[in-house]
Amino acid sequence: MSRKNWIVLVLMLLVGIGIFAFSLRNTNLTRLSYDLAHLNWGWFLIAVLCICLYLGLEGVVVKIFMTDRYPSFTWKDALRLPLIEQLFNGITPFSTGGQPAQLMAMLQSGVEGGLASSVLLMKFVVFQAMIVINFLISILIGFHYIAEKLHALSLFVLFGFTIHLAVIIALLMVMYWYSFTKRLVKTALVPVRWFGGQQRYQKIWERLDTKIDTFYQESVKMKREYHKLGKVAVVTLLQLLAYYIIPYFILLALGVNGINLIMVMSLHVLIFMIISLFPIPGGTGGAEYSFSVLFLSFTHSQSKLVLAMFLWRLLTYYFGMFAGMFAMMIKPDKVEN
Repeated sequence: MSRKNWIVLVLMLLVGIGIFAFSLRNTNLTRLSYDLAHLNWGWFLIAVLCICLYLGLEGVVVKIFMTDRYPSFTWKDALRLPLIEQLFNGITPFSTGGQPAQLMAMLQSGVEGGLASSVLLMKFVVFQAMIVINFLISILIGFHYIAEKLHALSLFVLFGFTIHLAVIIALLMVMYWYSFTKRLVKTALVPVRWFGGQQRYQKIWERLDTKIDTFYQESVKMKREYHKLGKVAVVTLLQLLAYYIIPYFILLALGVNGINLIMVMSLHVLIFMIISLFPIPGGTGGAEYSFSVLFLSFTHSQSKLVLAMFLWRLLTYYFGMFAGMFAMMIKPDKVEN
């Protein structure tokens, strides 16, 4: 990690501590201590296992893609990859650092750059598709709840869904309308030439043209590997379900009973969509706010709500980053060409 990355990491930890401290301003600390002392560690351990399963299943996805390409690509490196992704997603705006960090990790293992990019691209496509499918189900269950609680959040959810859906549509257009998509992109870049000059326009177009060509070539391979993609889709769906169910077990650990499992998972899907829109690394601020607003009605105790928010954030954000720091210290195994 660079010095800049370390600075951002420390800064995000300090901001997280600040947000938690701010949340305590109207909270009875004696009651908070009581709730923590009476935490059901069995349920909380299940929540911990869920986040471990979420990270582990992403490693399974990597291994599925790599098995026939590099049989010597080890499970250690496959499981190391999602941890590094979590670290760099957590310290970059809009989680933009995860993909390049994974690519570097695969290159360290001796994987050829083009093939590494191909695997990460296919993994990204399947992940985005599963997010959209989960969201469509969840919006039918939980969107009315968000609209009633806070109208502004419902707009964030719809905007987030629009972005994810647009990504899927753009990728599908490249896959099935390759020539048309290139013409469309070139036309869309015309204003860049007007306001940014020919040199800037050419530079952006050449970069996008290369990316479109690369994805199209990989999409041809993807179409031939539909059995593998189906297997990866199932694993990714299970991975996301393990993530979405975490708040349910946290609430049970705090003694909040009689809660609707499907509603809790649906609200977590919608929170995931909201977080993706916040430019601050990890969606910090927006994540805590949306959780406290949406899960307020599940418990009338302010201390339990704040504790639930802290435990949820600890598992879904900080756990992955610290695990990623540990993964960075592990020396990768070299694949056999």
